[in-house]
Amino acid sequence: MSGEEMEYIKEAFATNWIAPLGPNVDAFEAELAEYVGAKGAVAVSSGTAAIHLALRLLGVGSGDEVFCSTLTFIGSVNPVLYLGAVPVFIDSEPASWNMSPAALKKAFAAAEKKGKLPKALIVVNLYGQSADMDPILSLCNEYGVPVVEDAAESLGATYKGKMSGTLGRFGVYSFNGNKIITTSGGGMLVSDDLEAIEKARFWATQARDKAPWYQHSEMGYNYRMSNVLAGIGRGQLKVIEDRIKARREIFRRYEEAFRGVEGVGFMPEAPYGRCNRWLTVMTIDKNRLGVTPLDVIRVLESENIEARPVWKPMHLQPLFAACQYFSHAEGASVSDLLFATGICLPSGSSLTEQEQQRVIECIKRCF
Repeated sequence: MSGEEMEYIKEAFATNWIAPLGPNVDAFEAELAEYVGAKGAVAVSSGTAAIHLALRLLGVGSGDEVFCSTLTFIGSVNPVLYLGAVPVFIDSEPASWNMSPAALKKAFAAAEKKGKLPKALIVVNLYGQSADMDPILSLCNEYGVPVVEDAAESLGATYKGKMSGTLGRFGVYSFNGNKIITTSGGGMLVSDDLEAIEKARFWATQARDKAPWYQHSEMGYNYRMSNVLAGIGRGQLKVIEDRIKARREIFRRYEEAFRGVEGVGFMPEAPYGRCNRWLTVMTIDKNRLGVTPLDVIRVLESENIEARPVWKPMHLQPLFAACQYFSHAEGASVSDLLFATGICLPSGSSLTEQEQQRVIECIKRCF
């Protein structure tokens, strides 16, 4: 916590604004929109809820196809299923670990050949780094397909001077407990389309019509953020740049500690922008080091240190076994390789140098 959250929480209690509306919600939306450079924002209960609203705004429905990054958390994809649509998965590329324009091009060619283009594309900015948006947007514009930018992990990251989450038709952020700033649970939908933002706000509050009684002409959801949690978000947003600085410094220390160790790599920072280094992700070459990421995770766990594998790609999940997948290169799936070799290291903003050194020494013993 930044230390400023309690002032906003106390204000919410003192004024009795506890419900999912109130001054903190309005202010958090405005402050977040200003920080990222979007014209409008609506605060919701999760990043997943924000993706759901974005897809509905784009008219995604039963039987439609939606192109999605495969290397992501399932929250990026579940909203496709909520709407009865079908995900089609796109591989990563080595330079950024994000959506591969080459794989996307193949997916569009296949869709055009069968005469059914996707209704939307969800591009995920993985582990705090923007995807290479120019070629992705160029392909989507060529085929007339709108883009939802899942920036749940990349608040504060940039792409060619623009904030991550502001390059597509809609942008999505998450404030879950593990994100770079948190409201304990929550999300935000942003867009320059203010009419769409108002529609999302309407749906997110149970789609209640303007009437003296409870009247509903459309289906809605209980998706709004509470005024208390929005107060936490306001206190967190004040220190977002400090959080990014801390995470980038944590990454630097890890990279420095393992520089020169053959078989160890790290998620590269693409030259087109700033990565917020939400998580530091290391790769381990079993052939050179004699251990797998799971071996290292088990050793760390024995020392009461938590680490995790890289996201298991969606096309490898049992839930999506029947879905199409397009790889970066013929016979070479980048996301499969990253899943097999990647490990997410302790990266919290409050991690001390002494704690980090303990992690580093433990990993070195594994090698």
